[in-house]
Amino acid sequence: MNWKIMSSTAGSEALFRHDDLPLPVEIRGIRGARRLRLRLDEKRQVLKLTGPLRMSRKAALEWAAEQRDWVETQVAAMLPAEPFEPGAVIPVEGRDVRLSWSEEAPRTPRLEGDLLACGGPRDGFARRIEVFLRRRSLKLLSEETAEFAERAKVTLKGVSVGDPGTRWGSCSSAGRLRYSWRLILAPSEVRRYVVAHEVAHLVHLNHGPEFKALERELFDGDADAARLLLRRIGGRLKRIGRTL
Repeated sequence: MNWKIMSSTAGSEALFRHDDLPLPVEIRGIRGARRLRLRLDEKRQVLKLTGPLRMSRKAALEWAAEQRDWVETQVAAMLPAEPFEPGAVIPVEGRDVRLSWSEEAPRTPRLEGDLLACGGPRDGFARRIEVFLRRRSLKLLSEETAEFAERAKVTLKGVSVGDPGTRWGSCSSAGRLRYSWRLILAPSEVRRYVVAHEVAHLVHLNHGPEFKALERELFDGDADAARLLLRRIGGRLKRIGRTL
């Protein structure tokens, strides 16, 4: 576990950082408390963890990291929605792209430089943009998954994309991988890290030393840096294309 203590910003409680969490954690012991509790302080953008006075800070922080799916959901919910509408700027493969609409333009979206143009009726604009991104995501993720599966010498049964609430990828024991289509919004190193992670799971259905070694072997970059970047930008990626 990689974590460090930050300077305090609230009374005598220290702030702790954990690589698997997008926000710092403020840990405070409470007399009479029997269990750990975690909540999000939206105003300060801090996770507040309370528990017994004699609790181990290290163990408490590790417990908080195990709640990362809940944390990411809460962080995403506090960010503003970014609907697909003309003039909006969204990331595509980590690069800012402006959405453009003209009724006379072709209905099929076209990505040219820093412009993603789409025509047809205005009321179907958002749907056509999302379909375009989903298809682009599936194509790229399928290609990269096949590449890593060949390097790992493992049989791949299928690749699909969806829009899960928390996970960026999942692996079934039958050899099928499913990703969040929103990975097409992320920089290539983040997307390829997730692919390497899931392909490694085709060989090792755990997070032990052999899994980590294979993940590092497959990923052509700094896995820790890519994972931290995904933690940092993931909340926003989950809000892109939403209206609420």
